[in-house]
Amino acid sequence: MSSTRAIGHYFRTTLPRIGLESILPSNPNISFFHGLLESCGETKDSRRALIIFRRLLESNEKPSDLTFSLLIKSYVADTSSTVIDSTYAKIEANQVQTHLRKSGFNQYVYLSTAFLDLYGKLGCISYAQYLFEEMPNRDVVSWNALICGYSRNGYDYDALEVFVQMLREGYSPCQRTLVGLVPSCGRPDIVFQGKAIHGFGIKSGLDLDCRVKNALTSMYAKCADLHAAEVLFEEIYEKSEVSWNTMIGAYGQNRLFDDAMLVFKQMQKERVEINYITIINLLSANAHPDSTHCYVIKTGFATNASAITSLVCTYAGCGNLESAGMLYKLMSQKNLVSLTALISGYAENGNMDLVVDCFNQMLELQMKPDAVAVVSILHGFTDATLVGAGLAIHAYGLKTGLCADCLVVNGLISMYSKFGDIEKGFSLFSEMGEKQLISWNSVISGCILAGRTSDAIELFCHMRMLGHSPDAITVASLLAGCSEVGFLQFGGRLHNYVLRNNLEMEDFLETSLIDMYIKCGRLESAASVFKSIKEPCLATWNTMISGYGLSGQEHKALSCYSEMQEQGLEPDRITFLGVLSACTHGGLVLEGKRYFQSMKEDFGMIPGLQHNACMVDLLSRAGFLQEALIFVKNMEVEPDSAVWGALLSSCCIHQELKLGECLAKRLFLLDCNSGGLYVLMSNLYASKGRWDDVARVRKMMRETGGDGSSGISLIEVSSLEKTNNINSLCSSDLSLNTNAWQLSSLH
Repeated sequence: MSSTRAIGHYFRTTLPRIGLESILPSNPNISFFHGLLESCGETKDSRRALIIFRRLLESNEKPSDLTFSLLIKSYVADTSSTVIDSTYAKIEANQVQTHLRKSGFNQYVYLSTAFLDLYGKLGCISYAQYLFEEMPNRDVVSWNALICGYSRNGYDYDALEVFVQMLREGYSPCQRTLVGLVPSCGRPDIVFQGKAIHGFGIKSGLDLDCRVKNALTSMYAKCADLHAAEVLFEEIYEKSEVSWNTMIGAYGQNRLFDDAMLVFKQMQKERVEINYITIINLLSANAHPDSTHCYVIKTGFATNASAITSLVCTYAGCGNLESAGMLYKLMSQKNLVSLTALISGYAENGNMDLVVDCFNQMLELQMKPDAVAVVSILHGFTDATLVGAGLAIHAYGLKTGLCADCLVVNGLISMYSKFGDIEKGFSLFSEMGEKQLISWNSVISGCILAGRTSDAIELFCHMRMLGHSPDAITVASLLAGCSEVGFLQFGGRLHNYVLRNNLEMEDFLETSLIDMYIKCGRLESAASVFKSIKEPCLATWNTMISGYGLSGQEHKALSCYSEMQEQGLEPDRITFLGVLSACTHGGLVLEGKRYFQSMKEDFGMIPGLQHNACMVDLLSRAGFLQEALIFVKNMEVEPDSAVWGALLSSCCIHQELKLGECLAKRLFLLDCNSGGLYVLMSNLYASKGRWDDVARVRKMMRETGGDGSSGISLIEVSSLEKTNNINSLCSSDLSLNTNAWQLSSLH
C-alpha cells in the first residue's frame, strides 16, 4: 500500500500537467492503476478516474475490490464539488456498477454500501433503494447510507420508515444513524417524530454524542423551537466549530440576527477555529456583506469557492449587483449557483441583456442550467417586447427536459400571463399531470394579471372541487381580482374562509383584504381589518393611507401617516404618494407642500413623476396655476403626460383656454392617441361655448379610434339565497363565470 501511495503522490502532482498518455508504461500493473485512481480521489476528478479504469480494463488487468473502492471514492469526493455534471455522473456510476456486478464484487458489503452512498449523493434514490433490496448481506452502515440518502434528497417520511424497519429487523442504530435521520424531522409537521427520535437517543445514550446534539439543535431551530435548541447547545460539553455554526444558523433562520452575531463573537472569544460554513451562516444571519467580505479576505477564505459563492449570492440578493459581478469575475472556478444568483439579481432589476449574457456564459462553460436558473430568467420577462427571448428559453426547456419540472412550468405560465397570452398559460396548465397547489396559484394569478377575474374564480372553484385547499397566496391573488372588478360578495366569502380555517394572516394577505374592501367602497370594513392587525407592515399602512385619501377622508389619511411614524416605521415613496394624493383630494395646499418638502429634506428621497404630478394637480386645482407652471419648470425630471394632464384638467376647471391650448399641444406631441387629451379639450371648449371646436376635437378623437362617449358598467348579480350561503366558497348553484356579470353599454 505504501508503494501505491508513493505512485499516487507522484501522479497527483504530475498527471494534471502532462496528461495520462505521457506517463502510461507499456505494461502497467494493478498497483500503478491504483496509484492513479488514488490521485483522482484526492483531486476530486471522477472523469479522469473513469478513463483510468477503462485503461485498466484495456490492459487486461483484473480489477480488485480495492480498484472499485478507489474508483467509488473519486466519485464520492467529486459530488462535493459544485462543478460536477450530475447527469453524466449518474450514467458513469451505472456503468461502473455494471462492472462491479459482472466481477462479483457486489457481494462485498462495504462496496455495495459505498455505491449506495454514491447514488444517494447523486440523487438517484430509486437506484439506491433497488441496490439496498438486492444486497444479500447488510450491516448498520448500509442502513445508515439509505437513511441518509432519503434524508438528503427530501424523502423525509421514507427515511423514517427505513429507520423503523431497521429497528424491526433487530439492528442497533449508532450515532451516525441519528445524525443522518434527524434532519428529516426539521419540519413543523413531523417535529413530533423528531422528538420521539430525541427520546430514543436519550434512552440509548446516543444523544451524548456532540454530532447528535448538533443535529437535534438544527432540527429544533428549523421548527422554531429555539428554547430547545439553546438547551441542547448548552449541554454540549466540548463545543466544536460545528456546534457554534449550528447555533449561528439557528438564530439566523429565525431572524434573530443580533443573537447570531453574539454567538459568533462568543465563538471568537473561545478561540474556536472558524470555517467556510461559519461565513455562510453569518451571511444568512444578515451580516453586512462588505464587512463579511473583509473578514473573508482577512481569514484566508478568499479562495474558498463556497464562501465566495455565498458572498456573490448575498450581494446579488441585496441589490449590489456591481460588487456581485466583480466578485464573480475574480472567482477562479465559476459555478452554477453564483451565476444563477447574478441572473436572479439582473432579472429583478429588469436588465435582461445581462441575464442573457449570463445564460450564454453558462452554456459556454458547459454548465447545465437547472430549474432554479431557468425560473430566475423567466421571472425577468415582464413585457411583450421580450417575447422572442421568452420563447427561446421555453424551447431550451423543452429540449433539455426541464419543462417536466413543476417550477419551470409555473414560471412559463407567469411569463405568458405577463405577455398577455393567458391561453398559452392555460395550455401549459392543462398538459400538467399532477397539479400541485403552486401550479393552481400560478394560473389563477396569471388570469388576474390578464384581467380575467371570472376565469380565475372558475379555476379556483374547480381547484376546490378537486380537494385542494387554498393558501394565503391563492386568497391574496383572488382578492386582487375582486378589487379590480368590485366583486365584494366573493371577496367577503374569501375573508370568511380565512377566518373559519384559521389561515395564517401574512402581511400581504392582510394588505390584500384591506385593499379589496377599500376598492369595493367598504372603508369601514377595511378599517376594521386594519385595527385587528397587531403590527401592520409598511405596505398595510400605505394601503390604509391611500384608502382614506381616495375616499375623501384626507384628515384621517394624514392622522394615519402620523400614527405610522409614531410606531417607528419610516415612510417610503409609496407612502408619500398616498399622502400627497390625500392632500390633492382635500385641497390641502399648505399640508401638501410641507409633506413634499419633508420627503426631500427629512428622508432624502427624490420625488418621482407621480409625486410631481400630485403637486401640480394640488396647486392648479386650488387656482395657483402660475405657481404650478413654475413648479413644472423647476422639476428635476422631465415632465410626462400625467404632469401636463394635471395642468390641463385644472385649466378646464378654471376655464383657462389659452393656457389649455398650449398644454394640449405638448400633450399631443407626447401621446397623440390619448383619449383623455381630447375629452379635456372638448370640455374646455364647451365651457367657453366654442361648439365648432368641440365638434373638431370630437372628429379628431374618432379618427384616432375612440369616440369618448361609450363606457361599461359592471353589476354583481346574486340572489339572496346565494348571498346568505357562506358555508362554502363555491356552492354548487353559484354561477361564477362571465354570465354572472351584466354588462351594459352607456351611450
